Amino acid sequence: MPWLSLIIAIAGEIVGTTALKASDGFTRLTPSLVAITGYAIGFYFLAIVLRTIPLGITYAIWSGVGVAAVTLIGWVMYGQKLDLPALLGIGLIVAGVLVLNLWSSTAS
Repeated sequence: MPWLSLIIAIAGEIVGTTALKASDGFTRLTPSLVAITGYAIGFYFLAIVLRTIPLGITYAIWSGVGVAAVTLIGWVMYGQKLDLPALLGIGLIVAGVLVLNLWSSTAS
């Protein structure tokens, strides 16, 4: 169950961040409400996850997956450019999350 809660927390953060961009500095009501709701859901479920999964592992996964997903959404939805160093950096973030989950005993 904590891993499902972590997925929900990540989804909330991704929705919140994407809507934050669309809110245009909180000048557009609907995206602003979506951003606030997304972050509220994300932080609520993140707090639930922290009852069972260690803080460092939780935050590494939450932030790493969030950064990678939001970067891809920015590229697709907003036409933001990704050069080779950006792609390599995102790849390193994803690799770090995989290493933590697949080979570190801390994640157990």
